[in-house]
Amino acid sequence: MSFYPDLAAPGAAETVGDFAALAVEQGVRRLVLLSGRGEEEAQRAEGAVRRSGAEWTIVRSSFFSQNFSDGFMVDSVLAGELALPVDGVPEPFADVEDIADIAVAALTERGHAGRLYEVTGPRLLTFAEAVEEIAAAAGRPVRFVPVPADAWAAELSAQGLADDLVALLTYLFTEVLDGRNARLADGVQRALGRAPRDFRDYAQHMAAAGVWSAGG
Repeated sequence: MSFYPDLAAPGAAETVGDFAALAVEQGVRRLVLLSGRGEEEAQRAEGAVRRSGAEWTIVRSSFFSQNFSDGFMVDSVLAGELALPVDGVPEPFADVEDIADIAVAALTERGHAGRLYEVTGPRLLTFAEAVEEIAAAAGRPVRFVPVPADAWAAELSAQGLADDLVALLTYLFTEVLDGRNARLADGVQRALGRAPRDFRDYAQHMAAAGVWSAGG
């Protein structure tokens, strides 16, 4: 299970709890929840899944690498400048392919029930360093610019984003990305018996696919 846009959104825990209860009522035996690392609100949703009566597995992830290629940041990367209200804070970016592999294993194999897996990449990178790796892989200039949170939020609003989404994104970047997750975890190793995918490999794969190419 995953909740859009984020488990920190108002009502997310209640919705997840209702869905989990309905799933169990309909005969579902195993549930996997994608949760957010460092988000206190997400832990309320985790609790609802734990109490559902199903065999549960929690995948608590750090910031997705794929946000640079599939999420709201891709247009800025294509434009050559990514501005965010975070500066110098290292993050162990997680590859969603690792998350998917863990979810499949938890749903189809024994031994994952009642487990909490914290998922990170194999190293810490600041956003500036991550953008440098993207630029190197894509073979084109891309720079990272730290900006004040209030100015960033105002720009998002000017672009037409809904107020609740602006508030959520601002919360994630100014509080969750405050350094609390600046450490590696072993969730991928414990769940899959292998090392997590590295951000550089992700960047090279996306660049080869043309995601950050002009007109790509």
